[in-house]
Amino acid sequence: MDTILRNAMETGQGPKYRRLAAGLEIAIGRGELGPGDKLPPVRDLAWRLGVTPGTVARAFTVLAEAGRVVAEVGRGTFVAEPGQAGVPAAPYVPDLDAAPPLYLEAADDREDFLSPRLPDIGQLALVREGLMRAAAAPVEKMLAYPTFASHAALREVVRDWLPEDMRHAVARDEVVMTNGGQNAILLVLQALTYHTSPVVLVEQHTYTGIRRAAENLRARVVAVAMDEQGVRPEALEAAAREEEARIFFTMPEAHNPTTIMTSPERRAEVAEISRRLGIHVIQDDCYRLGPPAGPSYRALAPELGWYISSLSKAITPALRVGYAAAPKGMAALLRRVVDTNFYGLSRPISDTAAHVLAHADTPALVEAMRAHLQRYVEAAVNMLGRFNLRWGENTPFLWLELPEGWREAGFVQALDAEGIRVRAGEEFAARDARGRPSVRISVNGQMSLDRFQEAMGRIAYLLDHPPERIMV
Repeated sequence: MDTILRNAMETGQGPKYRRLAAGLEIAIGRGELGPGDKLPPVRDLAWRLGVTPGTVARAFTVLAEAGRVVAEVGRGTFVAEPGQAGVPAAPYVPDLDAAPPLYLEAADDREDFLSPRLPDIGQLALVREGLMRAAAAPVEKMLAYPTFASHAALREVVRDWLPEDMRHAVARDEVVMTNGGQNAILLVLQALTYHTSPVVLVEQHTYTGIRRAAENLRARVVAVAMDEQGVRPEALEAAAREEEARIFFTMPEAHNPTTIMTSPERRAEVAEISRRLGIHVIQDDCYRLGPPAGPSYRALAPELGWYISSLSKAITPALRVGYAAAPKGMAALLRRVVDTNFYGLSRPISDTAAHVLAHADTPALVEAMRAHLQRYVEAAVNMLGRFNLRWGENTPFLWLELPEGWREAGFVQALDAEGIRVRAGEEFAARDARGRPSVRISVNGQMSLDRFQEAMGRIAYLLDHPPERIMV
């Protein structure tokens, strides 16, 4: 039987555990393992084949789910008798040696560039490992409500992931865990929109989630003009005075959608206005993948700067783990808002996130993710760089201003007819803002680079061939 299994491992396709499962299927089909026969113990078979016990355990699980084997507690795993239902042979154990499937097949033939998509470059093995550890937590943890104290380990780890200028200035208890970055935005706004007619200032193009969150809280959103260095200070001050606004939401590192990076000098000007007028600055840093290009507003204005990020853009959006670093003296208010909304982050999820962020391999995985996505950005620039295109070195999307002859809606519709989805620029415009017709193209790191380049070529072709007839 070992010869069959080794041959399947060497010549098969897919992760190791699936190759091993296929080999065991062959052995069962050829009669080398008959109904009722006991499979070798996990560790013995792993040693014989030179693989990890996790690989064997996962292969047994695949066969059990297919009804080919059954597990009996205390006895082992056996080839199923005809008609006998299989049960999982062993708990799921991630095989850290298996190469994850880098590219995923689309559910249809459409190319989706609506939002950035991450491949699995190894981070999901850490997530699965963390989930298993969380599932083995003591009973008293599994039966208790989450509290602020129960997240202490995660908050300590999160501090190590903050920008360097905040790392030692922000206390552990000033970090508040949330259900993703969007949830962090909503909670911070809830903490700040206590006036009868609150106003939230945003950049003239901005993340759609801030507008929706503000409007849900009956706050009015006012756009502030930008230039090549970010928000214009004189426009920010004028809007703050005219609207009596005390909240400004900004993305100085990886601005969504324009990719503009706010210069350090401009940040200092914004911080000075913030201190002088008492404006709370909410910094959304969710999309930054590389080192920061300038100081954080939490460091520049410690009593007024809020910092928000999450695991979604570098690890996985599935966990829904975000966090906010509150200004000095404001953490207790934010914690009360969290308690009112949901008590605290789910304990199994927070324990899993702590495991992933504290793991020695995670910094290298995040850097590998950044490098992987950057190759796609560079490929898009090579194909579309002759147009009015903006991109950032560590930003997983591009901002394309359309050439003469194209209207925004018409271009998006034309791409959709070609099976390509992009985000219309008007979705990011505040209701009182105007701008040139544009689209955001997000990096889909789940498709092969060749397929991505082919799609960029089709976009370039359409840009060169605007409609000839007048649309009425």
